[in-house]
Amino acid sequence: MSNYSELIAGCMTWGIWGKNLNTQEMSTLIHTCLENDITTFDHADIYGDYTTEADFGKAFIESKVNRNQIQLISKCGIQYVGKTRNNRVKYYDYSKEYIIWSVEQSLKNLQTEYLDLLLLHRPSPLMQADEIYEAIDQLKKQGKIIDFGVSNFTPSQTDLINKKNSITVNQIEVSLTQFSSMLDGSLDHMQTHNVKPMAWSPLGSYFKEHSDQNERIKTELVHLCKKYNATESQLLLAWLYKHPAKITPVIGTTNIQRIKEAIKAQFIKLETEDWFSLLVASQGHKVP
Repeated sequence: MSNYSELIAGCMTWGIWGKNLNTQEMSTLIHTCLENDITTFDHADIYGDYTTEADFGKAFIESKVNRNQIQLISKCGIQYVGKTRNNRVKYYDYSKEYIIWSVEQSLKNLQTEYLDLLLLHRPSPLMQADEIYEAIDQLKKQGKIIDFGVSNFTPSQTDLINKKNSITVNQIEVSLTQFSSMLDGSLDHMQTHNVKPMAWSPLGSYFKEHSDQNERIKTELVHLCKKYNATESQLLLAWLYKHPAKITPVIGTTNIQRIKEAIKAQFIKLETEDWFSLLVASQGHKVP
């Protein structure tokens, strides 16, 4: 498996779906990430209505960063309804031809010869393990992808695909406000099968919405921020880092100060009781 950084830069909002950074701004941000030990960049073909990978590719070339200094992740499978494709509905396509074509488009857009990791973006009821295997096997033999994984897959869906392919990563939504994967067997399954969890939206809803859940968490964090001399976002990330599945957060911020702040979270060692105090605050009741 590739050596991914302990914190991953999520690039979904770098383009027109977010900050709409220009080439120079993206190039600078790539360097900022590297200066802060973030070497892994997470993409998907659909980001920016299929435009963000190409924008990043231009910035990557302008940055003059060596390809072997970074790891590039992309995802495929979603046929998105937008301005760039004439789809009537959003759907999933995991045919051999589409997977191969999609990866080749990502390589062209990112201006690279290979992906360190390809993920199937979301599970489809029509997935055929044999067909997916043929596509992944061909891409690996051609050196176009190094590792293969999935995103948002349940244990049974992972097993279905893993019968033929060697799955190394499952990128899932997991955070203090969305921790179901810790209780429903998903993270247990990943540990059992040596699948690395990557966490999208690792800060959850904490900074996004006002709720009773977030008020309870905030009350607990006021005390813990003082105890650990840390910010709220650092403790939310540290909570994930403590889990034995070795969760790697994918952060979406493009703010330099927040990036520098986030990278320090991995060095915060939450005491077990404090970890549970946050879980209890989030779920609103004591553990069984």
